[in-house]
Amino acid sequence: MKIYLVGGAVRDKLLGLPIKERDWVVVGATSNDMLALGYRQVGKEFPVFLHPKTNEEYALARMERKVLPGYKGFTFDTSPDVSLEADLLRRDLTINAMAESEDGTLIDPYGGRQDLKNKLLRHVSPAFAEDPVRILRVGRFLARYAELGFSVANETMELMRGMVNAGEVNALVAERVWKELERALGEKNPEKFFAVLSECGALPILFQGLNISGHGMNALFSAAQLSAPPVVRFAALLHDLPDAKQNITAICRRYRAPNEYRELAGLTAQYYPAALNARSMTAESLLGLLGALDIFRREKRYHLFLQTCQAIAAARKIDFDLSWLEAAALAAKSVPVQTLINEGFNGEKLAAELRKKRLERLEKWLAT
Repeated sequence: MKIYLVGGAVRDKLLGLPIKERDWVVVGATSNDMLALGYRQVGKEFPVFLHPKTNEEYALARMERKVLPGYKGFTFDTSPDVSLEADLLRRDLTINAMAESEDGTLIDPYGGRQDLKNKLLRHVSPAFAEDPVRILRVGRFLARYAELGFSVANETMELMRGMVNAGEVNALVAERVWKELERALGEKNPEKFFAVLSECGALPILFQGLNISGHGMNALFSAAQLSAPPVVRFAALLHDLPDAKQNITAICRRYRAPNEYRELAGLTAQYYPAALNARSMTAESLLGLLGALDIFRREKRYHLFLQTCQAIAAARKIDFDLSWLEAAALAAKSVPVQTLINEGFNGEKLAAELRKKRLERLEKWLAT
């Protein structure tokens, strides 16, 4: 039984980047061997075990065979006879198909180290074409490493085009698309994820209406430059979709996006034009906008909305003062509700008095 450090930890170590997590491959062992050593088994499709002390993942070396279309159409061989080289051969990219032995020796049978030097994302073998998730992974890795000068190898892009033409992308399950999308949104150059999908032909299949050269992609880039969270980047990306309400709803439903993403993207598409022109509004119009954004109950979401507007404005080269709208919200929220309740207002009368007082506060604030 031999244990090797594999994948991202080896890759990032060679790149001189921080190692976020360590994954291990075990050669020459069975599930019973791992259980006898105190490892806890997780994963149903193939044996993966958690170390009894570190909780790091240890997977039995395995080979895969494609039997059905899509991401789940594989059978696995995890017998003790599977070699390290065979396990590495099934991986997606050469830079992810390296291992390190317990004494620190690099095992690199498919040229991953040279591809790191050449800054290339290149597939390990033709078996890459058997798993459509790998198209998304290539996009995500380019989003992560584009700033280092990485690009996708021509032969890998050609292979991905063939996968799209063969209909493999249509078999992607929603959860995997969302997982890769959300992770890509958090990278330094998330727009590269969509550039890869566009170049191989997968973009219109997966994200109908997205334009690689449109305002949405520019706003996504700006949001990343502002270090905005993924939920803001998602809303910025979708703000300019044609038939925005319908297409945002369709994308979020298709990939089961969390409510936070769906709500912010929808609000942004509907109200960003008003927010970018808020300084020209009357107090009444401004109060209407703040009410529509539900600033009195959803303060956090309002701040995320403003961040998204900031990214959109930067992309469109429009002056936008985020702090001005933050101050407007504070003015509207400064009316003490409990005081009005103590004065005997309730129900519709309370709502009317609240609106009146908030309008007065905004008028006074705008006049200063």
